[in-house]
Amino acid sequence: MIRMAIAASVLAGCAIPATVLAQTAAAGANPGAPAPAVRLTRYGLAISVDDALALIGRARAFATEKSMSMAFAVVDPSGELIAFARMEDAPYASIRLAQQKARTAARLRVSTATLQERVTAGEVRLMSSDEVIAIGGGVPIIVNGRVVGALGVSGGTAAEDAALAAAATR
Repeated sequence: MIRMAIAASVLAGCAIPATVLAQTAAAGANPGAPAPAVRLTRYGLAISVDDALALIGRARAFATEKSMSMAFAVVDPSGELIAFARMEDAPYASIRLAQQKARTAARLRVSTATLQERVTAGEVRLMSSDEVIAIGGGVPIIVNGRVVGALGVSGGTAAEDAALAAAATR
């Protein structure tokens, strides 16, 4: 219990960078236009297993409050799995989806909800790689301005997954 409280306090400082891959109104109006230049968040040391498990516990608590059955994956900055959990009755497809969402968010340093918005706006070149999944539910974990990993959540709609992942990493 003490470890989880410490881990939760460390993760309480996590936030998703608002400037990462922000689009201008002009780029949204012209899907063929190149995305504006952005400053990407740098990578940091990987989140610890204890912190990853605490984050999954926090996400699981949010899902339980909403009576949802979800799968959760935490990866390091390179997208490799650190911790995973699947709640009872979560769809089996969510096992792989949660991991893919986390991997994409870590490697690209942006939420998968942002990528989903970009694809919806016509930036389909993002889909040219099998390493990218543009479905909401993956968020980078930012500590002291550095990406230390990512959380992927699956089991609800893309919007529900994205909201739960964002809430858990705040």
